Amino acid sequence: MNPIVLPAPHASKYKPNATTAAQDLRFPPTPPTSTSELASLKIRLHSSLRQFPDFPSKGILFEDILPIFADAHLHHDLIRALELHVEEHYGRAERPDVIVGLEARGFLFGPSLALRLGAGFVPVRKQGKLPGPTETAGYEKEYGTDFFQIQADGIKPGQKVLIVDDIIATGGSAAAAGSLVRKLGGVLLGYVFVLELDFLQGRQKLDAGASTLLSSQ
Repeated sequence: MNPIVLPAPHASKYKPNATTAAQDLRFPPTPPTSTSELASLKIRLHSSLRQFPDFPSKGILFEDILPIFADAHLHHDLIRALELHVEEHYGRAERPDVIVGLEARGFLFGPSLALRLGAGFVPVRKQGKLPGPTETAGYEKEYGTDFFQIQADGIKPGQKVLIVDDIIATGGSAAAAGSLVRKLGGVLLGYVFVLELDFLQGRQKLDAGASTLLSSQ
């Protein structure tokens, strides 16, 4: 019996030239949308919050973010959500050079977010907590004036800076941090908070745009 010989498959007539190949590199397949991913992350994060009424004072519903950090998966979700949130609001071209975190809860996620964004991290602390030369800014609290400080060499002139904290209430501490960034010559892109007590209208004290990751009260 004679063997059956199958015809060779036709070679594609399409042969990419150098120009086409370069275009393929410039325009890779569109990745899945980050909008749906961010929405899903927000739902998971918000459902993990614990609520404590009348804390720290009567009439305040305190939303506790600490359960997020007790769970490795939720912690990862928070950093990813913040990364997507920053990209959504500022774009890749305006990624910050420095993340400034406010004492104390801005320290919980500020350094991790900075790593994800390829940025440096600089803390703003209460007066007397930082060594070396510092800049100081005051802000009003219900019982008087408090002071924030930043190390004088923490930000280089012209660096793009994003300030982060867990929550914005009256806005005084965040505004003080913004003034410190400007004193050092930084370009303040804005503020990012996880939560907001919007009935306190803290945004009105800020001299740059502010955004909140999770829904406000």
